Amino acid sequence: MSILRAYFQKVILLVFLFCLAICGHSQFHRSKVWGKDGASYFQVEGENIVKHELPTDKASILLSGKDLTPPEDQVPLRICYFLFSGDFSKVLIYTNTKKVWRYNTRGDYWVYDFSDHSLKQLGRSLPESSLMFAKFSPDGKKAAYVSNHNLYVEDLATREIKALTRDGTRKLINGTFDWVYEEEFDCRDGFRWSPDSRKIAFWQMNDSSTRDYLMLNTTDSVYSYVIPVEYPVAGQQPSPYRIGVVGISDDHIRWMRIPSDGKLGSYLPRMEWADNSDELIVQHLNRRQNESDIMICKADEGSAAKIFSEKDSAFIDIISEWDEAYRMGGWDWMAHGTEFLWASEKDGWRHLYRISRDGEKQTLITQGNYDVIEISMIDEKQNLLYFIASPDNATQKYLYRCRLDGKGKAERVTPLNEPGTNEYELSPGGKYAIHDFSNYYTRPSKEWVSLPEHKVLPGSEGINIPSAADSAASPISFFKIRSVDGVTMDGWMQKPASFDPTKKYPVLFYVYTEPGSQTVQDIYGIGNDFLYDGNLARDGYIYISVDNRGTPSPRGSAWRKSIYRKIGRMNIEDQAMAAEEILRWPFVDASRIAVWGWSGGGSATLNLLFQHPEIYKTGIAIAGLDNLLTYDNVYEERYMGMPQETYDDYVKGSPITYARNLEGNLLYIHGTGDDNVHFNNAEMLVNELVKYNKNFQYMAYPNRTHDIIEGAGTRQHLMTLYTSYMRTHCPGGPK
Repeated sequence: MSILRAYFQKVILLVFLFCLAICGHSQFHRSKVWGKDGASYFQVEGENIVKHELPTDKASILLSGKDLTPPEDQVPLRICYFLFSGDFSKVLIYTNTKKVWRYNTRGDYWVYDFSDHSLKQLGRSLPESSLMFAKFSPDGKKAAYVSNHNLYVEDLATREIKALTRDGTRKLINGTFDWVYEEEFDCRDGFRWSPDSRKIAFWQMNDSSTRDYLMLNTTDSVYSYVIPVEYPVAGQQPSPYRIGVVGISDDHIRWMRIPSDGKLGSYLPRMEWADNSDELIVQHLNRRQNESDIMICKADEGSAAKIFSEKDSAFIDIISEWDEAYRMGGWDWMAHGTEFLWASEKDGWRHLYRISRDGEKQTLITQGNYDVIEISMIDEKQNLLYFIASPDNATQKYLYRCRLDGKGKAERVTPLNEPGTNEYELSPGGKYAIHDFSNYYTRPSKEWVSLPEHKVLPGSEGINIPSAADSAASPISFFKIRSVDGVTMDGWMQKPASFDPTKKYPVLFYVYTEPGSQTVQDIYGIGNDFLYDGNLARDGYIYISVDNRGTPSPRGSAWRKSIYRKIGRMNIEDQAMAAEEILRWPFVDASRIAVWGWSGGGSATLNLLFQHPEIYKTGIAIAGLDNLLTYDNVYEERYMGMPQETYDDYVKGSPITYARNLEGNLLYIHGTGDDNVHFNNAEMLVNELVKYNKNFQYMAYPNRTHDIIEGAGTRQHLMTLYTSYMRTHCPGGPK
């Protein structure tokens, strides 16, 4: 249920909508592309691709709109994303994008060649907007891409297109992934060029045994029609995978002999070339996702040898959560390919290790009682690792660096007078970085800095330095609350305008509660409710969010993994116990307590309303999972175990189990075209509420997805519905 991460703060929603307007919510969208020298970057500005040179930020047009206008057209290409060939002699341009489930991962690709100033389209004989993940070969002479579940290579000089696979179907997928790998493993681009440009390694997913969930489209034609989604629910065996290596010249495919459990199945979420053209390195997870093996495969013979293994009593997260670069493919090799960087929580914290190629030597690089939140850059030349962490405050982020050899302590790079959320994008070589900053009382700003001294570049305005006056004037405050069970949780609160501590006010809780998202973050806009059509503070509401155990806060693995087999119970009890403490505050009106959430937060809203009707009087649940047994196997089995072994945990964690307890006001919202949390959840819960004669308000948005954003007027209607329900059933203002 990771899709709603983009909605958890209004500021993040605005970023989402901006990206949607530019390139249709493509995961390819980046603000800039770095030059090889690490002292320049390129970005789209209007119709042009513009080069900027650091440290002065001098700008010059690299490609104009005229250059980017196809010969047969009058209008320049609308660029979603672009990248350069290895020698920067060509530019690959992604445009005319279309959505595949969550993101716009198919479209058209064009190549601009600086040598003859030509602009040519790739895959012209293939259907429009069908190409996926096109990329240059390392030597810049060819491009490869996926179309209609098959892998192709195209010679850029002759424009000859060759199919490297021919057996692709909706159920046999080459070079990309099925729904569940995309959603839960962040796997989309499913092929890799060898460094010598002679071979391509790729995933093949076989979904022939995976049952389809049948979505029904009843709005786009007079007769309804079925949209099948290959969707393995909890308890269903994972789809088999294969890794193939295909030769560009002879089309011969060698399949890697990667072991798997024939009875239970397993997963392969990560594969790359092992810093040469002869070997692959892969990560293999068992079905329960609590054992991880790193293997080296011989590309020419297909053998696979295990070099490094980990086990966990709960589950093992995969590295894409903290290595943003991996979303475009990559593996962090060091020391001329003799070692690689790897994250592990084996000592109770997420730390980074150097692992030798044979797995025999492991060197801890980051040391201390803190989690690495994100890998920023490896600077072997300076023997430095840059990373994001926040040892003292789990709601914030800072840039740190430490020695790559593991000696010495980590050093904070972000200045001490910039408390809050600090994000960095470092140039190749780590000489420059763009620094984004905000906190709950300081508007977002950015600056260019030089590293390692974190010096603002000439001409850069610098970030907005937080002020004590702004902090004091903010209606938002952060707090820690300790439950009767002894659990200390982070929270934030937005107080009403003209707050009078002698009066009592209603409280609206915003929840997510599951491993997919942390809602308590020190970032600007954190107190905004993006669905409320008005101003909660002016309308007299206290707005609160609390992060319970099991959320992905950087508070150690014990905090995050304590939720194992307890979704729907432990997170709900933590929230309820925190609410009980808040109800003791003298300015809180216990008769006006509301809660809302989306996706996992919708599930939590239902569970809180059903399991603790003595606390929560009003709930608005959007796209919630009502029956854990209906959700996908990767997510549910990672956090809840296999239902064949932990069935009672699934039942006890499902809101539908407690529907008979509804006493308060419930507004229940779901999209009938939701391919993530399926609409059968809504109908199952409705049946259960009807069975027990429970009164509630219900809104099913026809043919809308998990986002509930499609169609004219949809978002405004949702906002109006949400706001009206709040004002009617939990009116604001002091008493």
